[in-house]
Amino acid sequence: MKKVETAVVQTKPAFPPLKPKSILFRRFISNRLAVIGAVCLFIIVFICVLAPLLTSHDPLEITVQDRLQPPSAEHWFGTDDFGRDLFSRVIYGSRVSMTVGTSVVIITSILGLIAGLYSAYYRRLDNFIMRINDGLMAFPAILLAIAIMAALGPKMINVIIALSIVYIPTVARSVRSVAITVREQTYIEAIRALGGKSTTIIWRHIAPNCLSPLIIQATFIFAYAVIIEASLSFLGAGTPPPEPSWGNILNDGRTVMKQAWWMTIFPGFAIMLTVLGLNLLGDGLRDLLDPHTNKAKAQE
Repeated sequence: MKKVETAVVQTKPAFPPLKPKSILFRRFISNRLAVIGAVCLFIIVFICVLAPLLTSHDPLEITVQDRLQPPSAEHWFGTDDFGRDLFSRVIYGSRVSMTVGTSVVIITSILGLIAGLYSAYYRRLDNFIMRINDGLMAFPAILLAIAIMAALGPKMINVIIALSIVYIPTVARSVRSVAITVREQTYIEAIRALGGKSTTIIWRHIAPNCLSPLIIQATFIFAYAVIIEASLSFLGAGTPPPEPSWGNILNDGRTVMKQAWWMTIFPGFAIMLTVLGLNLLGDGLRDLLDPHTNKAKAQE
């Protein structure tokens, strides 16, 4: 009898498997609200970086004869009560908001991550740190920021310090809640039993699990920082004039609202666009990085 030889033909898959980064990118692109938020934020950052190229007017130049001019080809957003070009002031005001928001996010993320991780790992330290957090979080954010600014004085650097103090407890508590769950995992106990150092366990095994909620939290803190900075400047406790800030531009327009509507509409729209973009981006990142949200959507 003849032997029948069979050949096994290996076929390559029609489509190569997607990398994790490609999967995350496709999920992000499929979320229209997150894409809209990212586009809004990109526009604001683009304006901040290219502010000197986008306007030919000095935001501090006073021209009395041009005061309270409506929007025109010469002054796209009109002029304020000192004859300053409002378009250039709104453009340069975005730099203040972005600087404050970025600085507050960096400071609160670093210090909040450290406080949350060590509070979750060391039980004795937890009680001390959390009691301080509870005391700071007992006050409304805007009232605590106003109190700190009253002590420090109206400067942009003081606004950054005040808002960082306000939002560090929020980040620390968020990180702590995740770190406590990770600390109780079996593999953390195994590493500890094998003689792993506490610092190694905290930063190599626990901290990476806290990055996703930290990134999501950072987008919302950025939005809150923009709003509160504008509120403090509106009240005269934030960025001092004549340096342009969306808040003090709104304060200038408050007294002439009936005569010059453009002094409140344009800076208000800039604040709305920035905060809307950050909130939409934060919601998109939450849907992308939160495993509980992804699991719930998969079940639906």
